[in-house]
Amino acid sequence: MYAVIMAGGGGTRLHPLSRPERPKPFLPLLPSGETLLQATARRLPAEDVTVVTERRYERFVRDQLPEAQVLLEPMGRNTAAAIALATVAIDRPDDEVMLVVPADAYIDPGSEGLYTQLLRDAEPLARGAFDIDEPLETKRDVGGLVAYQLDRFEEKPAPERAEMLLKETGVAWNAGIFLWRRSAITSALGRFTGLLQTLRPMMGAPMLLESAYEAIQQPKSVDHAVMEGAARMGLVVMGAMDVGWSDLGSWSALLGAIGARGEGAVVQPGETAQVDDDDLIVRRVDGRLGVIAPPERGSITAAQPIALLRGSAPDIEVVESLIERCAQDGG
Repeated sequence: MYAVIMAGGGGTRLHPLSRPERPKPFLPLLPSGETLLQATARRLPAEDVTVVTERRYERFVRDQLPEAQVLLEPMGRNTAAAIALATVAIDRPDDEVMLVVPADAYIDPGSEGLYTQLLRDAEPLARGAFDIDEPLETKRDVGGLVAYQLDRFEEKPAPERAEMLLKETGVAWNAGIFLWRRSAITSALGRFTGLLQTLRPMMGAPMLLESAYEAIQQPKSVDHAVMEGAARMGLVVMGAMDVGWSDLGSWSALLGAIGARGEGAVVQPGETAQVDDDDLIVRRVDGRLGVIAPPERGSITAAQPIALLRGSAPDIEVVESLIERCAQDGG
């Protein structure tokens, strides 16, 4: 088994801590001082690791994971393009299993050993299950490694549809972790997308590859581009696990991961928000991160992107430690 880590992102949901110049996978968000990228690599049950990232993030990847191989994209074109690039650029036997993980996932520290073992135990599923010769396998976070053949795969349904799905039995959350044989993903990408045909002739010629990426006018996630169609054809097997997974996709999730109380949200420039005595504000002053308590209760209008952390004042030291880690590390 070989592993591919997808690292990048816009950094907008954790403003002003994370920014497009340095999105969350490359920041030392965790109390251990590790970045999410470093923690992701450490948990993998594979020594053969390649990080797919945008060209502008190459320095971060090489500094944080000097032992990993790095595959550079000219620009971000979502996960389907990143996986297609990895499929054609990383030369491995067709029957070898590729493990694909996002760089920004958080796993509860007490469950990291279980997580690694479950990924290792899941490898046989990618080689064949439920009479599917080449399953495309994804994981969900519910408890124990139990495999299911999916009836359908719905990525980012509308709020009304999501509420309906949550009330149904047998519905699971996609954690964006995939295992498949190289031959399986090659076949699926060829069946559901034109990405292999677009990228394969351009390999080895940086300018041509950049032109090919620029030509991808409607970038899609692998979830939309491949998994939804594959699930409708009965080609997707899912494994389940309960390891405290989160994509740290909000300030509220990040507060929970670092052991702080409260809920957080980004307030964009020009927006007005109500603040209270037990709130905190994370903002940048002259480009430098800082955390303050509101001067008084009432309404504020943001002049720049800020994070309003409601009810977090009792844990200001925890939040200050987070800000200090990221500030010292160049965040």
